[in-house]
Amino acid sequence: MFTYAPPLARLIEELSKLPTVGPKTAQRLAFYMLSMTAQDAEALAAAILEAKRRIRHCSVCANITEADPCALCTDPRRDQSVICVVENPRDVAAMERSREFKGLYHVLQGAISPLDGVGPDDLRIAELLRRLAGGTVREVIIATNPRVEGEATALYLSKVIKPLEVKVTRIAHGLPVGGDLEYADEVTLARALEGRREL
Repeated sequence: MFTYAPPLARLIEELSKLPTVGPKTAQRLAFYMLSMTAQDAEALAAAILEAKRRIRHCSVCANITEADPCALCTDPRRDQSVICVVENPRDVAAMERSREFKGLYHVLQGAISPLDGVGPDDLRIAELLRRLAGGTVREVIIATNPRVEGEATALYLSKVIKPLEVKVTRIAHGLPVGGDLEYADEVTLARALEGRREL
């Protein structure tokens, strides 16, 4: 049976640990990296190590940042009275690309998932409640993903935030722009109907 040289086999094994990278993609990436110049390979390795060394979580919102607190938390132009709660830093990036939200963020670092052993105490919910205790926040927008775990997290957050007399809203879910009704599943259509608004 054919086997790769140990250094190449190790590179393929490490690459296959990345999310959405299967064995064939890991193999393609490894062979591409072997074809890189030594200078380019060293630059890639240095970029990974530098990001690992310098990137941390903001002490206020838990987003990833180099400076603490992060640029979003210290921006005086942001609306301090609204916090958008998301599951992970990638969600902050997605919201910022929309250029619609002008408030602050809070990153939970996951979602409630009993099957995976993730409960409310494993997320940054206590930190969120401390932020709300200051009295300056009027609304919390829950923007967790529309999966079972995201919905469970949204319901839990709503339950613990409402007694603080802070308005709790949930982002609407529905059809993507450019999508066809005939290809939408029943749950997506139901959510689209629930989230309808007057024109």
